Amino acid sequence: MSADADFEYELLADLVETPGVPGYEDRIRKRVRTELQEHVDRLRSDAMGNLVGTIEGANPEYEVVVAAHVDEIGFMVRHVDDDGFLELDALGGWDPRILRAQRVTVHTEDGDLPGVIGAVPPHTLTDERAEADAEIEDVRVDLGLDADAVDGRVSVGDLVTMDGRTERVGEFVTGKSLDNRVSVLAVIEAARRIDDPDVTIHLAATTQEEVGLRGASALGVDLDPDLVLAMDTTVANDVPGFEAGEQVTRLGEGAAIKLKDSSAITNHKLHRRIREVAETHGIGYQLEVLPAGGTDTGGLQRAGGARPAGAISIPTRYLHTPTESVHSGDLSAAIELLVATLETEDGTYDYRL
Repeated sequence: MSADADFEYELLADLVETPGVPGYEDRIRKRVRTELQEHVDRLRSDAMGNLVGTIEGANPEYEVVVAAHVDEIGFMVRHVDDDGFLELDALGGWDPRILRAQRVTVHTEDGDLPGVIGAVPPHTLTDERAEADAEIEDVRVDLGLDADAVDGRVSVGDLVTMDGRTERVGEFVTGKSLDNRVSVLAVIEAARRIDDPDVTIHLAATTQEEVGLRGASALGVDLDPDLVLAMDTTVANDVPGFEAGEQVTRLGEGAAIKLKDSSAITNHKLHRRIREVAETHGIGYQLEVLPAGGTDTGGLQRAGGARPAGAISIPTRYLHTPTESVHSGDLSAAIELLVATLETEDGTYDYRL
């Protein structure tokens, strides 16, 4: 890894490879619970599956929520056909073009099964099929088993995730669900590094973000915080084929301070303070204007009433694919910026507009 990297790579890889699709985040929630429990004063979960670790502050009346969603995009089995092939319903936003010739894991009540999403060989591809638009409804999972064996092991409602290892590629880390396990790692690191804060901090691993910010929206009502911060990935179209104005962020240029996305316009007093924190601590940063795509920022900002909301993002190439990629230095910067922002929050800043 880069000399600038300051995080536990093995833990990140474990988080990325632990499955957890929207509404079924049990495994990844258990993994995060194990990491948080020794570093917070209280740890609890709710009926939506949100996991919240609380660090009590000197001022218990002022509360900050930091949210990082734990769910990854995936699928649910909606039908098993007569030949034993699985038809899928998407959980989250997929581009069906990338699904051909991918390996997957089917999570059944009796254990995990490996499978593949096949592709028609070019030798037999008709002009009609070549020109047809890809649709999720057309995807089939092949388990390499006969129909009777599949019928006895797979049920409607079983979950499916992509099968992929986390890898180092140059200065990058690449994997199937860096969105948003890099931010979950940041929250864990914050719990490890923050002692005796001035305000009470709730570190939340939220659920069902990929299907409408649902966990964060419920959490914002239940906790009623004074200040909210979201941690998530963001687009980095810094690759061939995109003009400079389409890039949003660039890998290797630091953490991104969100100004807006489709779900929220962040509080400008708050994002200016985060920028000042970065400059004071010498943390690399860039500004994020995301034209499409929402995050837990929006779910928290309006839940239960108006409250100041901001976000720190990790620039990511190839979002919502099995090869999502982040720069190790950007992830380290995001962790440092989150910790520095929380450590300097004393409840006296006036974020009213």
